[in-house]
Order: sequence, then C-alpha cells, then structure tokens
Amino acid sequence: MPQPPQSYDVVVVGAGIGGGAAATVLARAGLKVLLLEKTAQHKDVVRGEWLAPWGVLEANALGLTEMYMAAGAHRIATHQSYNEFQNGPAADMPLADMVPEQPLCLGHPQTCNLLNQAAVEAGVTFLREIRQLKVTAGLPPQVEFIHDKESYVFQPKLVIGADGRNGVVAKQIGCTLSQDAEHHLFSGMLVEGAHDWPADLQVIATEGDANVLAFPQGQGRVRIYLGWPSADRQRLLGPEGPQRFLDSWQLDCVPAADAIVNATPVSPCIAYPNFDAWVDSPIRPGVVLIGDAAGRNDPIIGQGLSITLTDVRQLRDALLDEMPDGEAPPAGWSTDVFDAYVTERTERMSRLRTVARLTTLRESAFGAGGYALRHTIHERLAANEDLAAPFAAGFTGPFALPGEVFSDEFTTQIVGQPIWDPALP
Repeated sequence: MPQPPQSYDVVVVGAGIGGGAAATVLARAGLKVLLLEKTAQHKDVVRGEWLAPWGVLEANALGLTEMYMAAGAHRIATHQSYNEFQNGPAADMPLADMVPEQPLCLGHPQTCNLLNQAAVEAGVTFLREIRQLKVTAGLPPQVEFIHDKESYVFQPKLVIGADGRNGVVAKQIGCTLSQDAEHHLFSGMLVEGAHDWPADLQVIATEGDANVLAFPQGQGRVRIYLGWPSADRQRLLGPEGPQRFLDSWQLDCVPAADAIVNATPVSPCIAYPNFDAWVDSPIRPGVVLIGDAAGRNDPIIGQGLSITLTDVRQLRDALLDEMPDGEAPPAGWSTDVFDAYVTERTERMSRLRTVARLTTLRESAFGAGGYALRHTIHERLAANEDLAAPFAAGFTGPFALPGEVFSDEFTTQIVGQPIWDPALP
C-alpha cells in the first residue's frame, strides 16, 4: 500500500456545509487539513438553505457571512404565520427590529461548493469520489480510503466526521443512534417564477392536512416546504408529485398562496420523516462528529445549518485553545478537549428538540384529534403571549432564553398535557 504523500493535522470526512466550513476555518488557522467527499458533485437535498438569525451570528464568528453575501445570499425581513383559526397572520414579525441579524437564504449545493472553494484557497487538500472509507478511532486515529484507484492510509491528529445523517463515520467508531418516533412526512422543493411572492417574506402556515413553509431566495425563486400526515405516504410519488406539492399550497389562509401554486418546480421533491435523532456521544478517541453526523434536530424548525455552524465554531475554538499565541498544534487532541462541546451541544439539542416538538404539535398535528389540539394551542398562545417564549428559540437561539421555558412544567401549559405523551396526535 503506498505511503501518503504528506501528513495532516486534521482529516475531515464529508464536504457538505459542516465539513466545508470546518476545513476552511481550521486551514485559515494554520492547520494542515485533508477534506474527503464521496460524491462527484453536490446535489439538491431539498433542505438546508435557511440560516436562522442566531446561525448568522455563528457565520459571522467563523468569517463566512461576507463570502455568503458576495455569492448572492438573500436576506429575509419579515416572518408571518397563518392558520385556519384566525383571520390574518397569527404572527407578524419585522425581523430587522427584533433580532441582531436577519435570516439568510442560499442554495445548499451552491453553499457547499462555495465552502469547498474557500477551503482549497485556504490550503486544504480536497479529494472527491473517495471509496471504501474506513475510520478507526484511536490516538492517533486512522483513515483508510481509495481515491482514483489508489489506496491511502492516514494517521492524522484528529478526524472530524461531517458526513451527515446517512454517513458511515459514526457507525464505524461505534456510536449508538437513537431517535424519536416519526410524527409526519416532510418535503422541500425549489420553485421559480414566483415573482408575486414578497421577496423579503418568509411564511409558515397550516390548513387542513397541509403545513407549508416558504423562504424566498430572490429573483422569484422560493424554497417551499410541505408537511403532511404519514398515512398519506404516496402523496408526492411519481411524475405528478411536484404538481401535487404545488396544489397543497391552495390555502385560503395564506394571502399570496397563488404565487406559489402557479410557480415552476426546478428541483425534486423528496419525502422524508420528521423526528430528532442523536448519538450516545459525538466523540471517540481521535474522532469528533459535527452536524447531522452527531445528531439532528427535527427539520420542521429549520435549525440544521445554525446547529452545524455552532458545532464548527465550538470545535475550532476548542482546538485553537490548545494552540495559544499561534503555537504549533499539539501531537494530538485528547477527548477531554471536547468536553465543553459535548456538554453544550447536549443541552442545545435538548432545547431545540423541545421547540421542534411544540412546533410539530402546533403546526403538524393532523386528523380530527390533531385539528382540535392545534386549535387549543393557538387559543392558549393568543390568550397568553408569554407562552410563545420557547418558539422564539428558532430565531434567537436556544441559549438566549431562560432554561425554564423548555421545562415540562412550562410546555404543559401550552399543550395542556406533557408534550412527550405518545397518545398525542
């Protein structure tokens, strides 16, 4: 087996947004980084294009926002929520007046390519179409793979697993995955020609058996989403799926819905289940997981990108704390270097899991029982605006709010019973 041409401080597995960002910022900090990706090109994954205000702050801290904006990232000024129980918006939020940064929208494949280019410009070695990857935890860890018919073995100081929800690194290092039960199905689709949709308005709405969301990207392009009952698994299958997706937007409660109904699909619409998932621990000797590889939040509240950039920033800071005043990196990083990351991420994900659960019950509880529950929740929120506090975490971040608003005692006031009761619709 040929010897590697050089050694690396860090090997990053997965060149999506998490891996691309991690490789970029670590290389900019002076580390020698190898970035590995199994695909030949990044494809539309129908999600991962909305960066929450608190996530934009993380992008600022990583030095990425200016690059995003130069590439055409689109800012959102207003958030509105609608439902079949109220005339007019249930929430009308001028985001520029409420949060330090407005949300940012940029296409997922475009963002991945942007970060990959930035990584290479920072000195990262980037290899695509790798095969037969094997990661072994240890001090040092070991990475084996085939690229361009050549076999390689590396023993870097650290491996970062950023290969997403279907990645192999977590499995190979012995992580145990747990997840909530599926609640409903979800899909995203990119449309163009929606010029009558306000370019600075994002919307979430529920009517009947459709929970819809819209995030404009400028120039008539809008990333739309649809949540619907799990019992209707065939809803988007077949060549008519995109049209049925658009038809689901025929909602009386959303004023500009026709702009979406009459738009043109320019991406697939892939269905996937909604739930939270987590690993027992995102670290093993010589290996640390970030992003979806370390556990993911239910996509109904769109926190994936913000979570991932927070992971990257926490990881970068932990590594650089071991290199004071620009010193050379140590011979390796022990797992206790990442203790603060593990503790913070565990609490962060717990709070966001609560927000996702509340949002699911408020927006995506379907059927007769679900309709009644949604109605009750909206009535309680309208009667006592203080009960809406947990939902703000999707904009401000989970640590901008006191911990008690995520407690069982508080959330039971919103729903009327414990939110994790499996009997809930």
